[in-house]
Amino acid sequence: MNAMSSTATNPTTPPAAPTIGKREVEITAAAAEEIAKQRAKRNTPDAIIRIGVRGGGCTGFTYVFEWAEQIRPTDKTFSGHGVSIVVDPKSLVYLGGMQLDFVKGMMGHGFKFNNPNAKGACGCGESVNF
Repeated sequence: MNAMSSTATNPTTPPAAPTIGKREVEITAAAAEEIAKQRAKRNTPDAIIRIGVRGGGCTGFTYVFEWAEQIRPTDKTFSGHGVSIVVDPKSLVYLGGMQLDFVKGMMGHGFKFNNPNAKGACGCGESVNF
């Protein structure tokens, strides 16, 4: 291979922007336990949770949390504690680095998106902005 390869950069071309943030989604043990419990209750052993974001809501985006029977070729799969979830590539831009948890408290219980990319959320908890 020649030392002057065609991949050499032009000194006047600025370097590519670094990738900011993690692109992984973590599943806590509590979330995994609840996903496994709900999947067994549904009697759909091949179903997988799809998480994502969609435009809408009072602050710009809403979280998506739904059962999927099929994984799309472009989906990214994340696994932990014996379960897996999928995220589409557009949503991963907003969800990379987040943690999916399941919390129980005096006000009820449910899945919680611990998302460091979120800049704010509405009072109802259904909408988020980035």
